[in-house]
Amino acid sequence: MKFNKIILLLFLSSVLTSCLVSTAAKVVTTTAKIGISAVKGSVKGVSWAVKKAEGKIDEDRLNGTWKVVGVYNGTYEQFAQDSDPANNFKSECGETFEVIEFKSKKGKFQPVHCQSEKEDWVKYKFEFGKNPQTKNKENYLKYNSSNYISIIDVTSKTMVLEGNLMQTYAFSGGKLYMFEKVK
Repeated sequence: MKFNKIILLLFLSSVLTSCLVSTAAKVVTTTAKIGISAVKGSVKGVSWAVKKAEGKIDEDRLNGTWKVVGVYNGTYEQFAQDSDPANNFKSECGETFEVIEFKSKKGKFQPVHCQSEKEDWVKYKFEFGKNPQTKNKENYLKYNSSNYISIIDVTSKTMVLEGNLMQTYAFSGGKLYMFEKVK
């Protein structure tokens, strides 16, 4: 009888130990995933794994406020050829952000430097076709009759645009912008 109890205790002990080990492994894996996503969300660790959208993008995806998290000095084609594209974004805003706000229903956007200087709203026309500036078939915005912004891709959390979008970065060569959705 005692021998059966000892065997039962050993069996239960091994089952509980394996449960604890698998639970601990899940905790470590989950913590590692959270750590990785936190790094991806940081300004210096922004993932530049960007692929150009195939086909027409729904214009409503642009709607909302987006903060700049990355700037690449060059075009999308240069970025695609670069074996180690560096994110050279350095914000001068301190605790605020460089943002751009889109109101897709009204067809206008507003770049805002450090969330304080209110600039005028710029009317745009969303188009999918041959961009007169890049000569590629793509999604783009036409504004002020002869200026173009290429929409590389837009997801629910990130957006990548190409063009002379924000004057403070355009002077230093910034042409490819990565944004993160604020609201």
